Amino acid sequence: MPEHTTSQRSSPSTRHRHRLLAGCVAVAASLALAACGTANGALRPEPSTTTAPVTLAPAPTSAPAAPSASAPAAASPSGPPSPSAAPSSGAPASAGPGSARPTSKSATPRPTTPRAATPTPKPPPPPSTAPPSAPATTAQPAPTAPPAPPAPPASGVSTAVVRSTASGGRTVALTFDDGPGPATGEVLDLLARYGVKATFCQIGRQAAADPAVVKRIRAAGHRLCDHSVTHPQPFASLPHDKAVYEVSAARDMIVQAGGPGTEVPWFRAPGGGFTADNQRIAADHGLRPLGWSVDPRDWSRPGVASIVSTVQSQLRPGGVILLHDGGGDRSQTVAALKQLLPWLVAQGYRFDFPAR
Repeated sequence: MPEHTTSQRSSPSTRHRHRLLAGCVAVAASLALAACGTANGALRPEPSTTTAPVTLAPAPTSAPAAPSASAPAAASPSGPPSPSAAPSSGAPASAGPGSARPTSKSATPRPTTPRAATPTPKPPPPPSTAPPSAPATTAQPAPTAPPAPPAPPASGVSTAVVRSTASGGRTVALTFDDGPGPATGEVLDLLARYGVKATFCQIGRQAAADPAVVKRIRAAGHRLCDHSVTHPQPFASLPHDKAVYEVSAARDMIVQAGGPGTEVPWFRAPGGGFTADNQRIAADHGLRPLGWSVDPRDWSRPGVASIVSTVQSQLRPGGVILLHDGGGDRSQTVAALKQLLPWLVAQGYRFDFPAR
């Protein structure tokens, strides 16, 4: 046989080395494909369909030599790695520089920026039971307006109680209550002697019973005052309707007793029992409430000296003196008046009427 033919033939040992080399190449290619597939799977999800493993061809019986214990079984270079060649889920590969990446999708980190941990939301605070605060502009209470003063009487007369003379200065006003009575004539005589003018606060029934005296009082230039119909006490306790009757009926009686043109400018409550109600009643009927500033309590008959001394000690310029010409024995009042009139003149007092 020619020499060149002999040289092309290989010995069995040479063919064995060739097969071993081819097996190593196949294993390396399989590992490279596995590594590429693993890297590719990290970037692209694999389909869930399982690929059937490829069975490696057995080595020929004439070459029983087995690969080293550290090398995995050979796989076909055209197919995917077998399950025995591929590393298990979560386990690192044993060959190739890229085999360190895990093949499990759940363990494979995404190339994007990792998400921040979502904070656990805090539970909302419990609803407050307190009422919501009102704005500062509405929390301040609105200013309370002062109560409106009562409307003035229709007559235009003041409801304030008068306790001074109309002129003021060194003047005095003499007033006599509870008449006309038995002493009224004597009082009129004394006043005429000294040229003094006074005011007579008359009880309605008594004025109606003695109209001649009422006319005499008017003719002498004195003034008249309403002192109720029956002089009830305590006058301040009367019901409204009763007070209206006592004020209005007494005025009508006095006017009728005095005749045409009789004027009654004031009302004096019995015992000084004034209230806001009866003062308003008087003003509504055109009567100014009349009080006093000097009270010698002559109605109680304390004695002539007591009456005189009380008047002299209490009187001030512009004062109003309370005396009585009716309601009982007024002899002490008449006797005291005989002393007081000259004394008042000597003191420089001028006689006046109460303010209206």
